[in-house]
Amino acid sequence: MALGTSMIIRLQMDKKQVTFGEVAGAIGEAGGDVVAIDVIHASPESTTRDLTVNLPESVREMILQSVGALSGVKVVNVSDRTFLAHLGGKIEIQPKTPVKNREDLSHVYTPGVAKVCMAIHEDKQKAFSLTVKRNMVAVVSDGTAVLGLGDIGPEAAMPVMEGKAMLFKQFADVDAFPICLNTTDTEEIINAVKWMAPTFGGINLEDISSPRCFEIERRLTEELDIPVFHDDQHGTAVVVLAGLLNALRIVGKSLETAKIVVLGVGAAGAACVKMLLSAGARNLIAVDRCGALVADEEYPHEMWNWIAANSNPDRLRGDLTEVIQGADVFVGVSRPGLLSINHIQTMAEDRIVFAMANPDPEIDPEVAEPYVRVMATGRSDYPNQINNVLCFPGIFRGALDCRASVINEAMKVAAAKAIASVVKEDELNELYIIPGVFNDQVVKLVRDGVIRAAIETGVARRVPQEYR
Repeated sequence: MALGTSMIIRLQMDKKQVTFGEVAGAIGEAGGDVVAIDVIHASPESTTRDLTVNLPESVREMILQSVGALSGVKVVNVSDRTFLAHLGGKIEIQPKTPVKNREDLSHVYTPGVAKVCMAIHEDKQKAFSLTVKRNMVAVVSDGTAVLGLGDIGPEAAMPVMEGKAMLFKQFADVDAFPICLNTTDTEEIINAVKWMAPTFGGINLEDISSPRCFEIERRLTEELDIPVFHDDQHGTAVVVLAGLLNALRIVGKSLETAKIVVLGVGAAGAACVKMLLSAGARNLIAVDRCGALVADEEYPHEMWNWIAANSNPDRLRGDLTEVIQGADVFVGVSRPGLLSINHIQTMAEDRIVFAMANPDPEIDPEVAEPYVRVMATGRSDYPNQINNVLCFPGIFRGALDCRASVINEAMKVAAAKAIASVVKEDELNELYIIPGVFNDQVVKLVRDGVIRAAIETGVARRVPQEYR
């Protein structure tokens, strides 16, 4: 039996009405496997036990119904490993300096702290060296575009933001704090982030719906002197570019000459277009519900107008079926089922397909595999996962270490090239174009590339010792 997950069922059983064997039998018949039993309370009349059950996710409700239908059995509580991992939240704050006596207290708080406050008052830049600002990122969301869940609100978005903070710390030793705002108003979000900015060395915007996310990021980048990065846009774009650089190496084609079709011009799709153009792509066509974006048309938001003016050099018109003909690369950041075998068969030889709609890609990878040379998705259960975790920890590590004022296109391209470089020539193949998220070289190389690009483009306000 393929076991997909586990859950813990707390049961109260009346000993006169039911035996444990009957309970275990009901669980087994429904498709579960009892792997652990913990007695919580026992009396002559009843017993309360926690049963750990391995099961395919599809039979979860069937098991609960079967057990609940037994006479003398009361289901007290049900939890699983995922919920248990979230109890009380997933992050905490720990002091770096223990306070054990009155002298310790006088250094970290009154009266000693007053000297530090006045030093920062006289020179605000000292906040980077004397407070958490030097290593602290705000993970900010309004909960309007969470994973594949959509607009679920700020409270429900918090577990994702906490998870992001964990990844920052684990992969790059960046301290991050989740902040979910109870507003979807563009101006209120911009103001809220500006008001809290003195505490942080960087702002990671997360799961804010399009097209508001474009305006929010643009304004905050212009009005703050710390880096602002919308990971849903740029994290995806950086990793797409990294994977595509290696995929093109395999098929012997260049970014400058390849015909690239990007399907879906939301937050991630728009950023992919800008990133690929910035890296040297010339023949790129962006397609959305309205068809291919063309320079002489007027579109409902500014980002589409910019893309139309800077892409599709041959002014191709029509839907995906028309513009994908002869394409070398397909990049999907849209919805499931929009790419067909017929579409793929009209592409050029040695086709590269990045189908990244989540959780279900634009085409089933197993269906597409016989017709493509290189396939990538956003999923972890197929080769070549395009995962933002490869990008944002190292980008912020580098930006914080050189106190960059912004994260510009040169820094993003440098990050993409660094990720691509982790895959060595003798390792590169159709099933390995992008490193795994636990490869310990990724953050190190991304940090290095980002710092060098920040110095070269004049946005670094501090040059680390090793770069002098």
